[in-house]
Amino acid sequence: MGPVNLIAEAEAAEIEEKLAVLTREREDLIAAIAKLREGIAALNREGRERLSAAFEQVNEHFTKLFVRLFGGGRAHLTLDKAEDGDETRDPLEAGLEIMASPPGKKLQVMSLLSGGEQALTALALLFAVFLTNPAPICVLDEVDAPLDDANVDRFCSLVEEIAESAETRFLIITHHRLTMARMDRLFGVTMAERGISQLVSVDLQRAQELRRTA
Repeated sequence: MGPVNLIAEAEAAEIEEKLAVLTREREDLIAAIAKLREGIAALNREGRERLSAAFEQVNEHFTKLFVRLFGGGRAHLTLDKAEDGDETRDPLEAGLEIMASPPGKKLQVMSLLSGGEQALTALALLFAVFLTNPAPICVLDEVDAPLDDANVDRFCSLVEEIAESAETRFLIITHHRLTMARMDRLFGVTMAERGISQLVSVDLQRAQELRRTA
């Protein structure tokens, strides 16, 4: 029968003990994976619910603001379809399409609009998101640059309305004369002497009061 392993029983007991430890660790790992998957599923459910609710709010604001800024037309947001054409695509994986129809034009994706129309549509979407979750301060940098005078006037009226209703202070960086004329206070840099810059502040409301009383 060959040589006899006199410690085979002890080795078997040691291996059984290691196997028991590995089995417990495997069970703990499987339980942790299951718990993690449950947590991910719960987060995804909550994420879908919150995203769907926010999407509806933003879309509602966007459709109204688009008409306000363009003086007509219609627009809406939509989640793009899956590659197989399934309209029930997971919102967490779907992309966003902006469909817009300025007055006198057919409904089309935003990328097919002119530069000025794209800028105005983007402003409508920007303010739609802002109105969904207003902040005390909003900074806008040269957003009115591609707009004509009529659209700048609508833009300024909308900013004034949001500033009053949402109690938001707007800081607008601009070179447009109409936008500057509609602001409460102006800050600018001038160079009275060559090479020497000077910060200038003008309170337009105070200036109008002084003009009326003069």
